[in-house]
Amino acid sequence: MNFTGITPITIKELSKQNREDVKVLFKKLKKKKPKNLDSVIHQLHDEAFATYDCLDCGNCCSSISPIIKEKDIDRLGKHFRMKPSKFIDQYLFMDDEEDFVFQTQPCPFLGNDKYCMCYENRPKACREYPHTDRSKMHQILNLTGKNRAYCPIVYVIVEELLKLNW
Repeated sequence: MNFTGITPITIKELSKQNREDVKVLFKKLKKKKPKNLDSVIHQLHDEAFATYDCLDCGNCCSSISPIIKEKDIDRLGKHFRMKPSKFIDQYLFMDDEEDFVFQTQPCPFLGNDKYCMCYENRPKACREYPHTDRSKMHQILNLTGKNRAYCPIVYVIVEELLKLNW
């Protein structure tokens, strides 16, 4: 997999270059629901993670906020020795879709070295990001399309999907 030239600075522009091709592909994949879609994406996911270190980027933690669920709030509150209500007041707000998200970007727990200060207790959405190893990928292709503007791994996976004959 080739990550040359894909940086947190360039990825947004790169993802715009063939946005329409990606939309067409994803529409086709949603409609056809190919049985091998998950296995193809999972293989690309494994190859990408074998060659790319997320600590070289950290763009997800710098640019987008995960949805923070109640279990996450409880776990993070315990980690930081805070009551859930205090944790919410200090770090979270409810967005337009009535989901809790972080008040600030970058993530308040992202260190200057791009390490997470609560890695073992991070939110579920952070644990699962970039979501390219989950089942039923056809259900989250819209999210995958959005994430390709932030995550080099997702960007490269989608570029590889475009090369395949679906």
